[in-house]
Amino acid sequence: MRVVVNGRELETDVAPHHTLLDVLRDRFGLTGSKECCAEGECGACTVLMDGHAVNSCLVLAVEAEGHAVTTIEGLSDVDGLSPIQDAFLATGGVQCGFCIPGMVMSAHYLLEHNSAPTTTEIREGLSGNLCRCGGYNQICAAVARAVRGATRARE
Repeated sequence: MRVVVNGRELETDVAPHHTLLDVLRDRFGLTGSKECCAEGECGACTVLMDGHAVNSCLVLAVEAEGHAVTTIEGLSDVDGLSPIQDAFLATGGVQCGFCIPGMVMSAHYLLEHNSAPTTTEIREGLSGNLCRCGGYNQICAAVARAVRGATRARE
């Protein structure tokens, strides 16, 4: 299969049962996305495929052929962390860290489609992601902080 991951065209052989998550982690060494439930319930494996948030544990690798995938590793650049990643650190939204890559990707997707979400919209935007540590208040605060930062940057 050929896929563009974080702006780089990559190629590998895959078996029909391999998931996108398997390929990202085991073939391409991108271990930021986590496997927790392997059933699409927890969101720890969330990535963007052609700009849409998907659970990579539910996408067969062959389905990603020819598509563009962005992982948590693709959000940061040479200048450092993305604004949403920085906001998660600043608010203490990162606890054990297991769910955080998926949370950050879902938050990034939300902010790409709604630059000024309400608290209710933030909670709805993250509803496909579970945090076993219960850090939802800090996580929602991180998204709100990123919104405030983006608003100030536009002014």
